[in-house]
Amino acid sequence: MALPKISDLQAFVAVAQNQSFTKAAARLGVTPSALSHTLRALEARLGIRLLTRTTRNVAPTEAGARLMQAVAPLFDQIAEEVSALGELRDKPSGSIRITCSDDAAERCIRPMLAGFLAEYPDIQVEVSIDYGFTNIVTERFDAGIRLGESISKDMIAVRVGPDWRLAVVGTPAYFRRHAAPVLPQDLTQHSCINIRHSANGACYAWEFEKDGRKLTTRVSGQFTANSIVHVMNAALDGIGLAYIPDFLAQPYLESGRLVEVLADWSPTFDGFHLYYPHRSHASPAFAKFVEAIRFRD
Repeated sequence: MALPKISDLQAFVAVAQNQSFTKAAARLGVTPSALSHTLRALEARLGIRLLTRTTRNVAPTEAGARLMQAVAPLFDQIAEEVSALGELRDKPSGSIRITCSDDAAERCIRPMLAGFLAEYPDIQVEVSIDYGFTNIVTERFDAGIRLGESISKDMIAVRVGPDWRLAVVGTPAYFRRHAAPVLPQDLTQHSCINIRHSANGACYAWEFEKDGRKLTTRVSGQFTANSIVHVMNAALDGIGLAYIPDFLAQPYLESGRLVEVLADWSPTFDGFHLYYPHRSHASPAFAKFVEAIRFRD
C-alpha cells in the first residue's frame, strides 16, 4: 500500500479535530467540497473509513481516532520545531492565540498589547473571548487566562494580574427608586442582571463572604448576558444591579455613574493567571508575550 500524502493526512487531522468540513476548510484555506474529495480519496487509498459523516456531524471512526492520535502530535512537533527556528531571526515572529473572558482581556491584555505589538511587529496576537473551560490543547490555543484557583495542576501558570473582588453596583437613579440592599438575601427583591457563562449552563449564582461566612444568592431580572462587559453596560443604563469586577467598576464609581452596595460582603479572588502546557520548545514569540504580560507588584 502506497503511503498517503502528508497534505492528505494534515487535511484528515484538521477535519477530525474540528469535526466539521466547513471549519477545517477555513483553517486550511480550501473549499469544503475539495476537502471532502481529498478525504474520500484518502479513505479509498487506505481501504478503510476514517470518518463517520451525518447531515450535521463529522466524527472519527475507531480507525480514524487511532490515526489521529498517532499523527496529530507529530504535526504539532513539526510546527513547534519550525517555530523554534525563529530563534535564528533578529526579531521574534509568529502568531499567538489566547482564550480568555472579556474582563481578563480588559484587565491583563489590553494594557500591554499596543506596546507589545509596536515592539514586535512580526508577532500577531489573536484573542478569543470564551467564559467556558476551553481545552487549550485540543482547541490549539497557545495559552488561556483564568483565575489561579481554577487552573489544572498539569499546566504552567504565570500570574498576570493582582487579586480583585466583585462589586454589586447600580446607578444613583436606580437607588432613588429602590432601597439599597443591606444583606445579600435582599437582592431577591431587586432587578439584577445575570450572566450565563456557557450556553447550556445555569446563570452564575452571586457569591458572598463576610467574617468567614460564605453564601450564594440566585438573583433574577429581565436581562441576562454571556459577557461581563454587557452586564456592566446594562447596569450603567439603569436596567438593574450588576455584580462585576471592581477594576471594571472603579472608573464609574469614581465618576458617580455607579454606586456600590454590600461592599463588606464582596469576596476577593485570586488574580488572573496565564496558563499553558509544559512544552520543551516554546516559541520565542510566546516567551516574549509571557514576559510582557507577567504581573509585577
